[in-house]
Amino acid sequence: MNYRRDHRSSKSALFDGFDNLEEGGLRASSSISNDMKDHDNGKAIESLHDRVAFLKRLTGDIHDEVESHNRLLDRMGNSMDASRGIMSGTMDRFKKVFEKKSSRRMCKLVAGFVVSFIVIYYLFRMLRYVRG
Repeated sequence: MNYRRDHRSSKSALFDGFDNLEEGGLRASSSISNDMKDHDNGKAIESLHDRVAFLKRLTGDIHDEVESHNRLLDRMGNSMDASRGIMSGTMDRFKKVFEKKSSRRMCKLVAGFVVSFIVIYYLFRMLRYVRG
């Protein structure tokens, strides 16, 4: 009886996966299908490895770009602080100038000269276009 059981187990091992012979379908043995699965898994792992490496490079590039932009923004912020200091000093000087009446007259005189210079400049420019 033990012989029959061993014979059946060896027979089933021999014809493992060939149950559908009557339907015309042949199934590969489990060792071949395992090898194929291992091969497919290897390809999938390799593909995932490539994707992870790409994402790692991409995130590294993004990190470098963010660092670059942060340095640029820091420099801009420092420049703006310096400009703000200069502008506040200039505004303080203007306030001092306009507090005195004689300085006000001088500013009006200078502003009048600047405006008249601009008007004369545009008049000569228009005359040149009319002639030319």
